[in-house]
Parts: sequence; C-alpha cells; structure tokens
Amino acid sequence: MSNITMNIHSDFETSKISFDDFREIILNDYKIAVQSRFVSLFGRKEVLTGKAKFGIFGDGKEIAQIALAKVFKPGDWRSGYYRDQTFAFASGISNIYHFFSQLYANPDLEADISSGGRQMNCHFSTQLLDSDGKWVDQTAQKNSVSDISTTGGQMSRVLGLGLASKLYRQNDRLDYLTFFSNKGNEVVFCTVGNASTSEGVFWETVNAVAVKQIPVVISIWDDGYGISVPNEVQTAKADISEALRGFQRDGGGNGLEIFKVRGWDYPALCEVYEQAAKFARDEHVPCIVHVTEMTQPQGHSTSGSHERYKSAERLEWENAYDCNVKMREWMLQSGIAKEEELATLEKEARDFVRQEQRRAWADYHKTIQTDLDEAISLLSAVDHTEVDIPLKTLQSLAEPSLKEIYSNVRRAIRDLRMSASSSKDELLTWYERKKKENYQRYNDKLFTDTAESPLKQEIIPPSYDDEATVVDGREVLNACFDANFARDERIVAFGEDVGKIGDVNQGFAGLQHKFGELRIFDTGIRESAIIGKGLGLAVRGLRPIAEIQYLDYLIYAMPVLSDDLASLSYRTKGTQKSPVIIRTRGHRLEGIWHSGSPMSVLLGGLRGIHICVPRNMTQAAGMYNTLLRADEPALVVECLNGYRLKEKMPSNVGEFTVPIGVAERIREGNDITVVSYGATLRIVQEAAIELEKLGISLEIIDAQCLQPFDQTQISAASLAKTNKLLVVDEDMPGGASAFILQEILENQKGYFLLDGQPRTLSAKAHRPPYGSDGDYFTKPSVDDVIELAYEMMSDYNQQKYPKLF
Repeated sequence: MSNITMNIHSDFETSKISFDDFREIILNDYKIAVQSRFVSLFGRKEVLTGKAKFGIFGDGKEIAQIALAKVFKPGDWRSGYYRDQTFAFASGISNIYHFFSQLYANPDLEADISSGGRQMNCHFSTQLLDSDGKWVDQTAQKNSVSDISTTGGQMSRVLGLGLASKLYRQNDRLDYLTFFSNKGNEVVFCTVGNASTSEGVFWETVNAVAVKQIPVVISIWDDGYGISVPNEVQTAKADISEALRGFQRDGGGNGLEIFKVRGWDYPALCEVYEQAAKFARDEHVPCIVHVTEMTQPQGHSTSGSHERYKSAERLEWENAYDCNVKMREWMLQSGIAKEEELATLEKEARDFVRQEQRRAWADYHKTIQTDLDEAISLLSAVDHTEVDIPLKTLQSLAEPSLKEIYSNVRRAIRDLRMSASSSKDELLTWYERKKKENYQRYNDKLFTDTAESPLKQEIIPPSYDDEATVVDGREVLNACFDANFARDERIVAFGEDVGKIGDVNQGFAGLQHKFGELRIFDTGIRESAIIGKGLGLAVRGLRPIAEIQYLDYLIYAMPVLSDDLASLSYRTKGTQKSPVIIRTRGHRLEGIWHSGSPMSVLLGGLRGIHICVPRNMTQAAGMYNTLLRADEPALVVECLNGYRLKEKMPSNVGEFTVPIGVAERIREGNDITVVSYGATLRIVQEAAIELEKLGISLEIIDAQCLQPFDQTQISAASLAKTNKLLVVDEDMPGGASAFILQEILENQKGYFLLDGQPRTLSAKAHRPPYGSDGDYFTKPSVDDVIELAYEMMSDYNQQKYPKLF
C-alpha cells in the first residue's frame, strides 16, 4: 500500500511547463475550490430561507476532487455520489448555474441538465442520448452515470462500466463500436464515502474488480464520520485501507493497488491520482485511493448540525485542516500567490457564485411566473364569485410554486361545476393543455420510449417445417441464444454457472466453447454485482444478459434493480438508458428459499423494467429475440419446471418475436375468463379439461407480461363475453393477482362487464414448505382451480351448479 504523505512545502514537478503556467493552473484550481465552497454556503442558505427543499453539499472535499478531475479524460466514466460537486465543476460535467437549478428543482432539462428537476441537488448525470434516443459519442465527452442517493449504490455498476473497457480492448470484433470506446483505454472513477464502505455492495464490488482486474479507481472520501457515527464504530481498525490490505497486489496474483493520502495535501493528491489513473488506464489494474483527514464544515446536510456530535477539539481541528485553508497556506508559503491576489480571487469567486445562483433562481421563477400569469388572466376573465378566493390567493403569492398555482386552479374548476361560460371553457382548455405539460415535467420517461422500444418491434411469428423436431424446451432456448450470439457481437451473458456448464438448466450449454469466455462467463455468488455489471455494460453499448440463478435470489439485488436500473430513464428524463436483460427462473421448485414467486415485490420495486413471464421456452425465446433488438431493460422469468417439457423447434428460432405487453388467448370459452401466467397456466389448462366435464367452459388468457400488462385489452374483451373473472397465480394473496385485477377492472373498465364477484386464487401467505405435499397445500392446484371456478358458477346459478361443500 502506497502511503503518500508529502509535506505541504514539497516542490511540484515543473520541468515540462513554465512557472507562470504552473502558477496559473494552481490558481485556477484554487478558484474552483473557493467557488465550490461558496456554492455550499449559499446553497445551505437557500434551503434555510425556504427557496429550496433540501440541500446536501461537498464542502471539505474540494481539493481532492480537483486533483481527481485532472486525470478524468474524455471517454472516461464517473460513478459517484452526492459529495462530488467540486469534481463536477472541475471536470465540466456540470456548472454552478446547473447546480442551483437542480437545487430549486427546475423541471427544464436545459437548466437542470442532470435530471430536469427530478433529483435533489448534487446528483450529477451526463446526457448519453440525443433527442431521438440515439447514443451520443461517449468517447468525445466525459461521462457520468446518473447518481443515486442509496449509500454505496454507485458501486456495483462500476463493474460493467469497467468491464466494457476490457471487452473493447480484448475483442477486436467490437472495434466498429467507435462511439463507446477507444480500444478500451477508458477508466471508471468511482467515489464513495468512508461510512458507505460498510455496505455489502462495497465489498462485493471490491472483490469483483480485483478478480476481474477492472480498470477502476475508487476514491474513498474519509471525513471520519457517517453522519454522527465515527470510524471506530464503522470499520475494522477504524481505517478502511488497513481493512482492505489483503487486497493489495503482491506479485502473486490479482488484486488492487491501494493508496492513502491526506485530503488537504494538494501536491500529494495530484501525484497519487496520476499514478492511480496510469495503473488503471495502461494496465487495467484497479486502484483504491483512501483520502483521509477530510472535513465536513457544514455537517452532513441541511437537516442537521454536526456540532451535536463532534467535540470542540474535533471542530477546532477541522477549522485548521480545512482543505481550502491548507491549500491557501501552501500557496502563500511557496510563493505561488500573494495575500492580496488571493483575497481578490476569493471576492470574485463569491460574486460569481452569487450571480449564477440568482440567475438560476430567476430562470426557475420565470417558469413558475408564466404559469401564474396565465392562470390569473384566465381566472380574472371568469365572471363568477366562486373564483374570487382562488384568484385572490394566486394574486397574493410572494413566492409562488406550481403546486399552489394548480391547486387553486383545480379548486376554481370544482367550484364552477354548476356554471357554464366561454371563459370557463377557456380555463378548462388551458388546464387540460397544462396537464400534458406538467406530465412531461414530472411524470414522463419511465421508459425511454425511443423508436427501438420493445413495444415497437416488428412481430414475426414462429414458423415450423413439416418435419420440425420435438425437443426439450431448454433446447429451444439454447438454439435461440446460439442464433443471437452469432448475429450480434455485442451480446454477452454471465452469472453463476453460466459459463462452463452452460447454466444449471443448460440454456447456454456449449455456447462458451463456441463463442469464447469473453462473451459467456461465470461469476461469483454476488447478485448485486451481477446486476450492476449488466447495467454498466449496457450503458456502454453492449447487450448483456445478466443471469440470476433463481427468482428468489433476485431479492439480493433489489437495491440495484429498483434504485438504479428501474429509475435510470425516469430520473435522467430519458437521457440515459441501460437495455440489460435479467434472466432468471422460478415458480414451483420445492423449498422455502427456492420456490417463491415474489411478483408483487417486483411489480412494486421495478417500475421502469419490463417484467416478462413466459409460459414456455418458445415464448421465452421469442421475448429474448424481441428484447435483444430493443433498447429498454427487462426481466424474463422462465418456468422452472418447463425446461424438459417437449416443444417443437421453430425454423426461425433466432428471428421470431413475441410482442412485449400483449396477452394471448390460449383457450376459447364461454363461462369464466381466467387470467394467469407462468407455471400456474398449465394448472389452469388441466383444470379446464375437468371443468368441461362439469359443464363449465373456461376462456384462458395468458398475461405473458406483467409490466406492461395486456396493452391490447384482450382480458376486457373476454370478460365482455363471459362476465366472470378469475385470476390465478402463485404469488402471495393481494400480490400480482390484485395488480391484475386493478388493471382489468379499473384501467380496462372491466368492472362494468361483471355479473358476479371477481375472484383471485393465489398461494398461501407463507412460503411453501419443502416437498410435493407442501407445494400442493400451499400453491394453487388443479383441484383448487376446479373448485373455485365451480363455486363462481354456483353463485351465479345454484340450481344448475349445486354447492359442493
């Protein structure tokens, strides 16, 4: 481990530039540091005066971030967190105007370039897509994946971002993808707070980057605390680089280079980052830079005060060792600058920050003022006493918000419900137009919805030769993957047991040997890292299939899936995308931890990811063919007990497509519409045969996708015929079945088509016990479907269908 502790009077290397140039560089660095500090100070005041909702800032981290920005080159990547404002300013991925626009939550993407008002301040993002949703040239800009607030959440995606550089360097068949890499020379710079190194995802990632030798530089900003909890409570040995010492390269295998440097030592920081970046860029050796002795002058955020938990001695030390103060002392002692010169620079920096803060506020206020003026004008034109209160309220607002404007407009519309006038009609027309505008401001881009959306792919049905072979379902999948890997060099697949043995159910059997270990490979047991790897690879132009061995294990990756991947398009207002496909298998396997079907967990947490639930491997193959040609993330849950069921092999196995979000009627019937998916669908089909003997005809709808659900509304069309609805699945009660009911009864207006109570049949409220008997008494069985369907018909016509029990 390199422990760099240069003294502040150390000479800087000046042999390659003149002293005046050298001096100019340092003064400019200090100017950025001072500006960033004023951003923190003024930003906090904007929150405390009520102009902004919440603030979190990077004060005390300025000098290290300036040193880091010096080695951040076009084509490189940042995966950071909410303390990196100085790095953002120094690297040019954001500026002070954009920072304050985000603090005020300006919904204009030209003002808040990172999120269009959707993220709190200090969450940075660069735009990776043009206005048509096409990739921009990533090698021509400095790139930042959109930040998330989840502590440590920025870690796992660095695996994919960095692995992409290795693949671009080692696989010359990817050379045509010039928008994404310059022969793999890119470095991923990850930043994380010292307290967040206690998170499991940190250790998963560090282990994985060491194993794979990922070109990443991980900076740990160490200010001694995690909010109020000191390092002694957070970390073994109270020192993360000491705790990581076993990862240090020693010549006997893979590992990391670990550096330790003080956060106020400008020359040492510059030297460390130059060394670390060179290791990562030239040799693809991962590095950790542990930056110690940092401070946090304003505390954690605007919601608390660090004086509550720091001693007087600690606060005194922080004042003395503030990184900006120490750099200032060094410049004066070294003769780089004079006191008067620095005082002038500091005043100009303060004035500039204040100017940009006021400009950001004026532009945000202008957005609100336009809507306010229009609302006041329209309400004033309504000759009715009912509008007096909302109109006067709007006219008296000193600091208006869009919430106040539209709340009063909606109140006026309600109060005018009994009146009719042309002025009211104009108000309603304006309000309907503004609803669409506000939807674009605050609600759109859950999916990127480009021309390459999976919902817009051409539908190609499967075709079969006269002599089509009947094979195990797994062979259909295998042939599908084989064809797609041959078609598109960008596709890679990875996960536990995916490489050598071709996954536990043989979907990739033999394909690693055929296509090589760069494209199909094994990983360790680290679900968060697997999903993060997929996310990062997809952001960099590759087409990853990230496999989680069983559906139950997906829960271990939920923070990455939910907080990062699912929200990526939304929180960047459609300027970033990651079309990773997550492949897993589930349903009906025996055992408490192998047979869950937590679809409600996924439906609640994965809005922004398509959720596909194919009934067999042919349908799954068609979905993969669709998704691998599209540009949005998706989860495909294969039926675990379907791999050895017999299916015909399509002649166009790598070409036919199954539309995403389209349900399918797989059995005609007249009495009850049954909607199901996945493994329970076969149970419903078996029950339908027995019910025919009882004089009951089921119409069976295969949902196929839960997100989106049945966009062509075939469920409601069926319900119009049968007037009775049963939803069957093996999630827990009130889970996916309740979601499907809401979709059909409310969104498809199926409620008005019912002539009886809609019913659901799901698993019990506990995980199934081990064994076939436990499965029978826990999850829907053929008998359960028969009896519930019969009960529904008995409720409708008891004379024809007398009670069974």
